[in-house]
Amino acid sequence: MKARLDFRSASPEANKAMSALHKFVQQCGLEHNLLELVKLRVSQINGCAHCIDMHTKELRAAGESEQRLYLLNAWRESPFYSQRERAALEWAEAVTRLRDQDVPDDVYDAVMSEFNETDLVNLTLALVAINGANRLNIAFRTVPGSYRPQTRFSAGASGTALPGR
Repeated sequence: MKARLDFRSASPEANKAMSALHKFVQQCGLEHNLLELVKLRVSQINGCAHCIDMHTKELRAAGESEQRLYLLNAWRESPFYSQRERAALEWAEAVTRLRDQDVPDDVYDAVMSEFNETDLVNLTLALVAINGANRLNIAFRTVPGSYRPQTRFSAGASGTALPGR
């Protein structure tokens, strides 16, 4: 696979805008691993190899178990996710798969039982950000494999990584 173009350098202002969105999400107060789980799940749904590679590496660097990573695409059938994670994953799937439908009331009710209004808006913005990153990386064929985790959990890392970076 060969990249079509480097969208970051082709439009530095667009990259700056996306980076600001991802930075907000990173600092919004939601749990790091929860955000990375929903980013990974959305990337699986969208088929974004670059983002799957990135968020899997981020989760491993943050201490996530291999078992939970392997079972993420079957989270409904797995006992290894909390009620809060389940609600976030259900919300992530519903918001990502909007084609000719809305987000069902039962999904909204479930996520509202685990998140306050501010956190739900921030979680939804995280979904907007990862869906956007997926679309950029898929459209321009960003080649997976070179990403190195930069989370605060990595040895010697001082910052966190932005999707697509």
